[in-house]
Amino acid sequence: MPLIAFLGLFLLGAVLYVHAEAVPGTGRGQPSQRLSRRMPLSISSILVLLVLFLGWSYDLQTQELVAHPIDWLISKAEKQSNDWASQASVSMNLAECVQEYQRRYQRHPPPGFDAWHRYATARNSVVIDDYDTMMEDLLPFWGISPAEIRLRTQQVISDPWNEVSEIIIRNGHAGLGPDFLPTHRWMLDGVVNLVKDFSSYLPDMVVTFNLNDEPRVAVPYKEMQKLRGLAIGSPKHLRKTVQHSWSADRVATWHIPEDLGSTRPFEDRSRTNAFSTSTAACPPSSPAQRATTWDSRNLCTSCAAPHSHGVFLSNWTLSASPCHQPDLRNLHGFYLSPAAFKPSHQLLPIFSQSKVHGYADILYPSPWNYIDKIDYSASDEHPDPPFPEKENTLFWRGATSEGVSRHGTWKGMTRQRLVHLANNLTAVPTIRSPTLPILLPNAQGKYTYQTLAHSNPIAALNLSLDISIVDGIARAWDNDGAAQDAEFGFAPPTDFQDHWRYRYLMDVDGAGFSGRFLPFLQSGSLPFRAAIFRSWWDGRLTAWKHFVPVDVRLHGLLSTLAFFAGTAGGAAGAGGADGGAAGGMTEGNVKAGAMIAEAGREWAGKVLRKVDMEIYMFRLLLEWGRLTDDRRDEIGFAV
Repeated sequence: MPLIAFLGLFLLGAVLYVHAEAVPGTGRGQPSQRLSRRMPLSISSILVLLVLFLGWSYDLQTQELVAHPIDWLISKAEKQSNDWASQASVSMNLAECVQEYQRRYQRHPPPGFDAWHRYATARNSVVIDDYDTMMEDLLPFWGISPAEIRLRTQQVISDPWNEVSEIIIRNGHAGLGPDFLPTHRWMLDGVVNLVKDFSSYLPDMVVTFNLNDEPRVAVPYKEMQKLRGLAIGSPKHLRKTVQHSWSADRVATWHIPEDLGSTRPFEDRSRTNAFSTSTAACPPSSPAQRATTWDSRNLCTSCAAPHSHGVFLSNWTLSASPCHQPDLRNLHGFYLSPAAFKPSHQLLPIFSQSKVHGYADILYPSPWNYIDKIDYSASDEHPDPPFPEKENTLFWRGATSEGVSRHGTWKGMTRQRLVHLANNLTAVPTIRSPTLPILLPNAQGKYTYQTLAHSNPIAALNLSLDISIVDGIARAWDNDGAAQDAEFGFAPPTDFQDHWRYRYLMDVDGAGFSGRFLPFLQSGSLPFRAAIFRSWWDGRLTAWKHFVPVDVRLHGLLSTLAFFAGTAGGAAGAGGADGGAAGGMTEGNVKAGAMIAEAGREWAGKVLRKVDMEIYMFRLLLEWGRLTDDRRDEIGFAV
């Protein structure tokens, strides 16, 4: 690695030189000290990026690998999944469950916890103790008073412009509030159906639901740190004797103040770049906070490196964070130009179906999945054949609903980039898109990153991708619709149940989370997932164990598909002209694909059932009931 060693020594020498220049008593004094103060934000950062970029590029062009990285990622995921499952249900009975709750969260469980435990165990839940995602969502609300939470609840539902509606729980029954958007009646009815079997155990309260796909609550980093500091539980909370019942006359505490009026704690940022709003929760020292622009023509290798192993996504959780990825500003429709985006920097009690990293919305199981707006329903007419008998194709059909395109922003949206890549499209036929290195076996049987000498690398490798936009362009302003019409071809709508014909199903975010991922997971096909949105169940799934993760940059997509599907070219870097790639066939890892597909289907049947959604929502609303109770530090459940 001589080039990397040289660059590393160069960087070290530069830093030592500047440090020496700044040492007092050298005779150079003040100017050198000013240089030293500027160094961390200028020369040093440029040199670090230079080393990362050239080192990454050098590795991709020269490194030989004996084993394929995906084999290692699958093995690593197996252990991660087993470790998570083993700690998700360590308790054997109610008493142990209470003790485990106290150990994890440094508080007593909420009132009604015994009823929740009976409900969960009677339905054979394999997740009893790990609700860390839920508790992370709720933690900051311990930093504000119950009265303030209730006031903010009333504020967000006081004006229909806020696009927030409520579910009211009274005397053990759940129902819709008086004001809601008719277009979203299905969502609220779905919530009522979700809670009806356990609503008799819930206290009186009002719960507010986001009607938009996009998240709403972006609390700045320092404010969130302050709230979390005020909220974190401690052993002192466990020393208290707790009352097992809710406060009396909770209905009165939810009374709307007469002088409240109409309030709008949100600002309308629809169809504008949402990145700066979204990264308000990032530390001030993070690249996303420091870098206001990024050259969108080039791949930001330093942005992808923290969550990657070569071109393959290795850390699904970290990949969702924009804090180390300033280039995401131009790589997703939500950041580029969200269709309906009304955020607030104040901590507001908003329950959302999904969110991106840094938002403080409270995640809950989506009614979209609970009431089967799209479902997995294989049949004789639409069979789901065994994995080896499926078509060896990566399949996707969808709309351009990720964001509103204007001034050419469609060129950065994940769905449009996916279609462009999969179909090898260019705006000018004589100009090729930049080529990406693809990990392939060479003549010696080792894996190297190779660049195909071919105008169509997908055809050269005989990879099969059937990826198209359905019908036409949606959500485009000005001339962006015509530009996309000229760029893309379109496919007619297909029956959703036709998906099961294909081995590999591409799943990509829309304006929010993809509602089709759960049916994909329940099928016998293998989902490839490129997403920044996260849902209530993300912590229960393990990438490379239950699905195949893909970076939203899509630079590793072809290498990933080549691993599973096989290719027609071996040592492609030495390939010939446009007529084809050199080398022989490389066998696809059908067994590995079938293993992940089956593991995902089996696990979804254990932890993502409709009853699992109910169990999660039951516990969430018990926690929310306590948070909004004036005696929340005195009530709970103990054995």
